[in-house]
Amino acid sequence: MALERTLSIIKPGAVRRNIIGQIISRFESSGLRIAAARMVRLDREQAERFYAVHRERPFYPELIAYMTEGPILVMVLEGEDAIVKNRAIMGSTDPQKATPGTIRFDLGKNTTRNTVHGSDAPETAAVEIAFFFKPDEICGRYA
Repeated sequence: MALERTLSIIKPGAVRRNIIGQIISRFESSGLRIAAARMVRLDREQAERFYAVHRERPFYPELIAYMTEGPILVMVLEGEDAIVKNRAIMGSTDPQKATPGTIRFDLGKNTTRNTVHGSDAPETAAVEIAFFFKPDEICGRYA
């Protein structure tokens, strides 16, 4: 197993519903550690840059509107196989297709207004983490 870091976002709907603690508890109880965290509010330009990979997708305008409607909690999670583990904890993007016991099944509303985001690969994680955090803002256990 490899020690990794991944970006996790608790999205505006989950922040508004006051379920941040429930979500963090799932990460921590699964062995992931929080190496950095901050509450931010994305403006339109930031959201468009972060989600540029989805620009041509039909859901893009709704995603940008959702991600800018309220604060989000961005976190760097670290641990053994953190990326795969985080994605398993989150579950399928579509809450109706997610496995019971995952965040998206238990706490999600729908695909576009999803509860959480997580990096999908080491390369993506590095770019996404750098979008929100400077290296000296990450207080993890490994370099």
